[in-house]
Amino acid sequence: MKIMVIGGGGREHAIIKKLKQSPGVDIIYALPGNGGIAQDAICVDIGANNISLIVEFANNTSIDFAVVAPDDPLVLGCVDELEKAGIPCFGPNKNAAIIEGSKVFSKNLMKKYGIPTASYEVFTDMIKALDYLDNAPIPTVIKADGLALGKGVIIATTREKAKDAVRSMMEDKVFGESGSTVVIEEFLEGPEVSVLSFTDGKTVVPMVSSMDHKRAHDNDEGLNTGGMGTIAPNPYYTNAIAAECMEKIYIPTMNAMNAEERTFKGCLYFGLMLTSKGPKVIEYNCRFGDPETQVVLPLLESDLVDIMFATRNGTLVDTEVKFSSDAACCVIMASKGYPEKYEKGFEISLPSPEPEDTEIYVAGAKLENGKLLTNGGRVLGVTAKADTLKSAIDKAYKAVNLVHIKNAFYRKDIGQKALKAFEKDV
Repeated sequence: MKIMVIGGGGREHAIIKKLKQSPGVDIIYALPGNGGIAQDAICVDIGANNISLIVEFANNTSIDFAVVAPDDPLVLGCVDELEKAGIPCFGPNKNAAIIEGSKVFSKNLMKKYGIPTASYEVFTDMIKALDYLDNAPIPTVIKADGLALGKGVIIATTREKAKDAVRSMMEDKVFGESGSTVVIEEFLEGPEVSVLSFTDGKTVVPMVSSMDHKRAHDNDEGLNTGGMGTIAPNPYYTNAIAAECMEKIYIPTMNAMNAEERTFKGCLYFGLMLTSKGPKVIEYNCRFGDPETQVVLPLLESDLVDIMFATRNGTLVDTEVKFSSDAACCVIMASKGYPEKYEKGFEISLPSPEPEDTEIYVAGAKLENGKLLTNGGRVLGVTAKADTLKSAIDKAYKAVNLVHIKNAFYRKDIGQKALKAFEKDV
């Protein structure tokens, strides 16, 4: 079987490494892939948003199945165009991908169908938004309506910062047209949990929960990033909370999308806040999260290809989706200066072979004259699994010490908050 994976980051590397374990897979193409993915797939220099060229390549190469991983091509309708050309896909169509493509849509969906979320107001007029902030509770959350590379959410701790966020989105257009409409949202408090799920529109199967670490530096200091590391499972996500989420959030979301004639098939990501009033949805994503995928997929024991086909074909209820009881930890190694300005082109030296129970997922790197060089903010993720979270964390950091990249940095405290939660027997 020939499989094509759209995208070129650490998430895509994790998906490709898991797909490779399926006995039915002969060749995997990555469009565009990266220098590290080139060790596990054939990289093709076609951008993830170049949908016409993607379809042309799939036809010319007789692709049997496509996995559309990033948000942009999903929201742009990549799955629709590939399916129209006769290429079966994993991922939602454009009609369903709006659940991430528009925060206004997702907030209104939750309100309409009684799915617990933060209270909010929507603004298309900057003056009205600024006036509203004169009396809004602080802290508050300002969100650009559209996609913004995961950076379109600002938690404002003062009224002035809130107004600055609105001006930067609506007047300065820092996120382009994505900020023409903004959502001003109630600030929720409590542990955050990420839950990826497979759904075919009839059945929803949550994966192992995870905990992301968004801030650039130790002790949750510094700027927000795309994620500096993850652990799984999340200790705050108990069996009782999982059952409550299934009843009040997961199934109602799937049913709501069906009722809106936007049936969602693929990976639906639930970003949750466990508040004192119960779990609430912070955000939906229409795809695998990054770097959550890098700790969740290593724990998957079932065949990912089988699951992806079942998700597309509506047979998920009859398909095994089994996860290990182990824990996993992923530490992101990033270019110094990320998420702001950083230099590229530094050589990456990786251990060979990789240590046992460890995977190194390459994100921002390119191959040049046979050498792997840094080519992005988040360079790679080092993931280890073990029977306890502490062992997984220790293994991951041991492996990090075997990787050599000049001008790189990483957080030293990934998973520590979760360990403390385990100690308290949450």
